[in-house]
Amino acid sequence: MLFKNRNIAILFAGLFVVMVGFGIIIPILPMYAKHLGATSLHLGLIMATFSFFQFIFAPIWGTISDRIGRKPVLMIGLTGYMLSHLVNALANSVAMLFLSRALGGVLSSAVLPTAMAFISDVTEERERGAGMGVFGAAMGAGVIFGPSIGGFVTHFTGSFRTPFFVAAGLVALLIPLAWAYLPESLPRERRVTGTPEKKPHRLLELARALRSELALYFVIAFLTSFAAANLEGIFAYFSLDKFGFGSREMGIIFTVIGIVSVLMQMLLVGPAINRLGENRVILAGLVGTAIGFILLTRSWNLVSLTAFVVLNMAGGALIRPGLSSAVSKQTRTGQGATMGVMGSFDSLGRIVGPVLAGWLYHFSINLPYFVGAGIMLIGALIALPTFRHPPAPLATPAPDLSD
Repeated sequence: MLFKNRNIAILFAGLFVVMVGFGIIIPILPMYAKHLGATSLHLGLIMATFSFFQFIFAPIWGTISDRIGRKPVLMIGLTGYMLSHLVNALANSVAMLFLSRALGGVLSSAVLPTAMAFISDVTEERERGAGMGVFGAAMGAGVIFGPSIGGFVTHFTGSFRTPFFVAAGLVALLIPLAWAYLPESLPRERRVTGTPEKKPHRLLELARALRSELALYFVIAFLTSFAAANLEGIFAYFSLDKFGFGSREMGIIFTVIGIVSVLMQMLLVGPAINRLGENRVILAGLVGTAIGFILLTRSWNLVSLTAFVVLNMAGGALIRPGLSSAVSKQTRTGQGATMGVMGSFDSLGRIVGPVLAGWLYHFSINLPYFVGAGIMLIGALIALPTFRHPPAPLATPAPDLSD
């Protein structure tokens, strides 16, 4: 037990550093891109590039880790993550930003699926839920500390490049420590050997999923990430063009968002699901997100903008756990594959959302948010006939979407 807990502690520290590095660039990348001459459409495409390559390569790295072990793949992911930050820091053109996001998407996508598999390797089934909580805790901490560090580092140094060097330096410190102290979790006798089974194209998998009993949840997952990416993709441009806000204000806003999100996950979401059921919580999140989108177009200062963005993000903090819980309860077999499919719909939303937001921004700085509100309200209307009642376990096992 001590061995396993130590491994989880090391992995938590590693994921925390990775997520802080990721969070550092959240408020900075859009302004850095604009400094290099990127339009709002360029920015949307830059954001989508990372998600696109993650969507393609994350399952590939997961399969590779089943064959050669977790540790080598994790090292590849961390190294790629560091290199992508260095390319960002040294970028002198929009093209180099595209290169860095593509590199980050291809290589750093090895980190999270491999870390999740590592936790599965070193925990018993009864400990699995607590082990997977490492992800939520690390990501929440990264969202709190990363953006504030990035925003204030840029503010005090006067350079958009410094946060990327800081992020690369944090990962550079982590790599030798992980190599020295993190053991291989997958013994040779448990590794996959032989010729891998040929699986259908991922888009065909998603098409099959839309014909399953869980299709409505998958559609809501796509719409939620699509609308969220609409906000995130051009939010820095919006706040700069409307209020003249810079890196310091972005750091403040994202720090408040992170704190509220973590508090909601710890104190509100679980009791709300237990009391109201997943479906009603999802509906409340859809409506709350839509209201937040509309209100932020009417914001008049830093406090109001922060409050309305927090309302928007709070809706998302209700939707995602509600979806995961509902899908898990309604899936009797193939849970891992089913959750992976839902993650793919989430990734697709993050590919398409920023591109649409960047294009709409050309016409009006408020238009992406009105469209986001409309998407959320459409999702609520689609779900309302079914989601008025709590989800019940399926009478027959859900299809194994991995076949």
